[in-house]
Amino acid sequence: MTFWSVYKLDFLQAKKRLSFQIHINKRLFAFIYILFALISSLKIYKMKNIILIITLILFIGCNSTETKKEAEKKNPKTETKIEKKSPELEPNRYNVAFLIMDGTYNTELTAPFDIFQHTIFREGIKAMNTFTVANTNEAITTFEGMRILPDFNYIKDNLPLIDILVVPSAEHHLDTDLDDEALISFVQQVDKEAKFVTSHCDGAFVLAKAGVLDNVVSTTFPSDIDKMRTMFPSLDIRKDVLFVHDGKYITSAGGAKSFEAALYLIEHLYGKDIADSIAGGLVIDWDVDKVPHSIIEN
Repeated sequence: MTFWSVYKLDFLQAKKRLSFQIHINKRLFAFIYILFALISSLKIYKMKNIILIITLILFIGCNSTETKKEAEKKNPKTETKIEKKSPELEPNRYNVAFLIMDGTYNTELTAPFDIFQHTIFREGIKAMNTFTVANTNEAITTFEGMRILPDFNYIKDNLPLIDILVVPSAEHHLDTDLDDEALISFVQQVDKEAKFVTSHCDGAFVLAKAGVLDNVVSTTFPSDIDKMRTMFPSLDIRKDVLFVHDGKYITSAGGAKSFEAALYLIEHLYGKDIADSIAGGLVIDWDVDKVPHSIIEN
């Protein structure tokens, strides 16, 4: 029996024993053919077993790759999608909606949210249900990169009655957001029944565009006051104050001072003791008399 016949027989027996499902492509077959030719021509009989092992490894690798590709086709990777679940709103509470969108600034959202949410830990008061609303069911991304899944879609969902609307500032509140008809219409509709409408920083521009600040004294982010006066020349927009309370509207300078404006509403609704308690729990030195503000008496 020739060397070639012995090698071929060993190879076939090894293949049968291991029961591989082999998928041979043209390149691999050419490589094996050349390898066999070299072995035969050089008569390197003693290296037969080594070459056999190498060949089998190549076959295994090819077979594993093909199997993996087939498995991926049958079971394509899918991203885990978190389904939106609307919060359970407790009865006999104020419903407080936070209007969010891509580009919302973290502080002007989280500061009042933190203050208002802590009312549920105080006894003997009408606490607050806090939730977010947006024009989508998908997660929004804040200016700083935080991803938030809205509780309600104000375009498609049946919304609860909103007692307090909070409009934090967002990246495009001075331009493209003001052209969003659905957004402006939502603010106008909520304003009709809300007990309070509040804004922080440039959220005041959205309220102004919606027309709810007509005949109302307001304020906004300090460096944007002149721009707001230019865009809405009929409005009374105050400088040198951190928040203004006129009727059911509370507008603030925003930033970290959003805490003060939110605490002011807490004190207005529940009294000084509750406001001091919540401020103390969040390690905030709270004294409304030390915060530059304006209260418009009607």
